Amino acid sequence: MGRFSREELEAAFEEYRRVALRAGTTGNWDAWADLFTEDATYVEHLFGTLGGREAIRRWITRTMSTPPNDRMRYFPVEWYVVDEDRGWIVAAVWNRMEDPGDGSVHQAINFTLLKYAGNGKWSYEEDVYNPRHFQTMIEGWERRRREIAGG
Repeated sequence: MGRFSREELEAAFEEYRRVALRAGTTGNWDAWADLFTEDATYVEHLFGTLGGREAIRRWITRTMSTPPNDRMRYFPVEWYVVDEDRGWIVAAVWNRMEDPGDGSVHQAINFTLLKYAGNGKWSYEEDVYNPRHFQTMIEGWERRRREIAGG
């Protein structure tokens, strides 16, 4: 058995999801960054490896305030696995754009590994995805927005 109970891991992951939704819909990523330990590591395969909560905060705030990422508002979880022995969560997370105006869904998936540190904090996140899938998804979303706008 690991250091943390399944219940604690599940509760911390539920909070992570709740805070991510609030951050995505408000544009304020501070509470999300605060879910990480001060010395956390974040591995983002397109942007590189970030060391420390404040580096994570600067990166997520800058990245998610830059178009078109600022329109990526929702992060529904397709599935997740709790590894109680390691204190890890592995999840398939959709990165979903806001509605372009016709109710269509534009999203791409990434696989996230979270390592729990206790007290509601994560010490590690790694996101694995195909950047081409995100590019294609965003291009389709932008094209649909233009069509709806009549241009």
